[in-house]
Amino acid sequence: MKILLDRGKCTGLGICESFSPEVFEVDDDGALVLRAEVVPDGKLAEVQAAVTGCPTEALRLIEG
Repeated sequence: MKILLDRGKCTGLGICESFSPEVFEVDDDGALVLRAEVVPDGKLAEVQAAVTGCPTEALRLIEG
């Protein structure tokens, strides 16, 4: 599965980072960095929780 980020919606709150710090990181400027564009093996549940927990709906998962 691929991770899509809508930078226009992302406010850099870091909730996604708290769910899956191996995949999401908020940098020093408050911008979200995707450390992986494809969900790593064994991390699907974490990434799904991050997507669901995003209050601005800036994250999505797609097949691919």
